[in-house]
Amino acid sequence: MSAKITTEQSGQGLSPENSSPKAEVPVILRMGAIVLRALFIGALLVVVARVSTPQNESIWSAYETPGDLIRLALGVAVGLWILLHLFMLPKDPEGYRTWVYLGLIIAPFALALAIFMQ
Repeated sequence: MSAKITTEQSGQGLSPENSSPKAEVPVILRMGAIVLRALFIGALLVVVARVSTPQNESIWSAYETPGDLIRLALGVAVGLWILLHLFMLPKDPEGYRTWVYLGLIIAPFALALAIFMQ
C-alpha cells in the first residue's frame, strides 16, 4: 500500500527576495539620490583634501615635519576610502529614499563648508 504524501508550500522558508518581486526604484528617486549623494561625497572629498594638506608652503615639504606627513597619509587614505564609496550605490529603494532625505539637508551644508572653508 503506497500512501500519497503531499506537502504544502508555506512562506516560512522563502527569503524576501523569493517571496515578492524585486521592488523597482522610480527613476526620479534614483537620479535625485545619486546626484545628492555625489554632491555630498564630492564636497566631503574637497574638505578632506583641504584639511590634509600640509601647513607648510607646498606638498613636497610634508616630509620635513612628521605631523604634516601623518596628516597627508591619513588624508590620502580617507580620500581613497570616500572615493571608493562614491561608486557603491544603494541596493534597495529605502537606501535611495534615505539619500534623498538626508541629501537635501547635508549636501548644501557640505557644499557651503567646502566653498567657504579656508
